[in-house]
Amino acid sequence: MNPSMDAGYIWTIIIVLGVGTYLIRFSFLGLIGGKDLPDWVLRHLRYTAVAVLPGLVAPLVLWPEATGGEVDPARLSAALVTFGVGLLTRNVVAAITLGGATLFGMIWLTGAY
Repeated sequence: MNPSMDAGYIWTIIIVLGVGTYLIRFSFLGLIGGKDLPDWVLRHLRYTAVAVLPGLVAPLVLWPEATGGEVDPARLSAALVTFGVGLLTRNVVAAITLGGATLFGMIWLTGAY
């Protein structure tokens, strides 16, 4: 811990971030939670998962902690299979299942962990 940071400073940061997070969520859920949203907003909200999930998964595929940040053929092939199966079948469960099977199969074949 940085010696210039005391407990009061850290608790102030935690409280400010907590209040900020609450206000951000309240602005969406509390103020307009009971009202119908316009159609254009609902159209854009459908793409939230499509926009967020690749952002969460890409670092795990391209710079995985398990390999010290180097690209791993097992994870890359699993991501490609998952993407391909999802694109072809439009079935999330099939994409996840086959992607996971590809990951474990490639790890078993290459002997890498």
